[in-house]
Amino acid sequence: MNSEENIFGISRREFLICLAGAGCALAVGCRSRAHSSELLAASTSPTPPLSGHPARFWHDAGAGVVECELCPRGCTIAANASGFCRGRHNAAGKLTSLVYGQPVTVNNDPIEKKPFNHVLPGARALSLACVGCNMTCRHCQNWEISQASPGDLPAYNWSPADVVRNAKAAGSAAIAFTYNEPTIWSEYILDTAQAGRQQHMPVIMISNGFIQEKPQRELARALLAYKVDLKGFSERFYRDICDAHLKPVLDGMIRVKQEKCWLEIVTLVIPTLNDDPQELKQLAVWVRDNLGRDVPLHFTRFMPLYRLRNLPRTPVPTLETARQIALDAGLHYVYIGNVPGHPGENTYCPKCHTMLIQRYGMSSTIVALQNGKCAKCGEVIPGVWS
Repeated sequence: MNSEENIFGISRREFLICLAGAGCALAVGCRSRAHSSELLAASTSPTPPLSGHPARFWHDAGAGVVECELCPRGCTIAANASGFCRGRHNAAGKLTSLVYGQPVTVNNDPIEKKPFNHVLPGARALSLACVGCNMTCRHCQNWEISQASPGDLPAYNWSPADVVRNAKAAGSAAIAFTYNEPTIWSEYILDTAQAGRQQHMPVIMISNGFIQEKPQRELARALLAYKVDLKGFSERFYRDICDAHLKPVLDGMIRVKQEKCWLEIVTLVIPTLNDDPQELKQLAVWVRDNLGRDVPLHFTRFMPLYRLRNLPRTPVPTLETARQIALDAGLHYVYIGNVPGHPGENTYCPKCHTMLIQRYGMSSTIVALQNGKCAKCGEVIPGVWS
């Protein structure tokens, strides 16, 4: 094997670009703990305590069985068993969270890595993940943690107050729940958001959007911003590639907008699976008609990882076509991701087309955005700018 190749069949440089642009965790397990120990060494524990924290969003189904009401799976969980996500456990007839306060990965990331292009450009976000997920995406870029179970990886024991204190110490402008699926530790996010409000430290969430209405509305009210990975625009893709369903995700994004939480959408464009131009047009039209023209939509480049290593990288012209389809459909802010230096990374005024923010990968430079408006024509540019 060439020294510049890795086990995925792409060069080391390409793999690092993928990690940088796609929002992947740069460290997991012990490496993550070592990185984060500089923040709060006294709060770490070598393994997660598996006694569990009281969970919300469930009901007693009788005979010691509980039914989870967090995500659309609605897991019916027998005594001493866990749900599909592995993070929620029936302990003596009561649902508990085995991942509450147990991050396995902590990094102080550029907010552009999430990616958010209309939220605090140039800022850092203290980014946390636990183990587990409520999907099994074949293209998952963080499968080492998303498909792990509580106890598999070393974890911290951080209270919500610890997270906020660490974010302050790291100079972060926000706290991000990301990498795996944050929905599965919603209780921790809600408690951290409450602790953060007292310290003027907002919380953002990077999610697959596969969640039931009650917890999602509570989260949307508590968060500064909510990014949804819209995996594709067909039920077939969700069923075959993610073991999930499309409609709950679409319904959920409408709810986020109703709650006036800032929303951005990312679709990883995968060759042969979700790159059909007609499907991409349907996606863009749905966003326009249901969420509005100003919701940023990111089309990002797929790299062959996890269980889809047989597929090629997304050709850049495919991403350019997707972006043009969405712009032609009337969306104002459409981005290309995982292609550092591409003009499609930048933010442009939809009225006069002036470049407002220039980007290269995870770095941003404000060029002509002043007080949330285009400096040239005065057009209001929606987002969270300060």
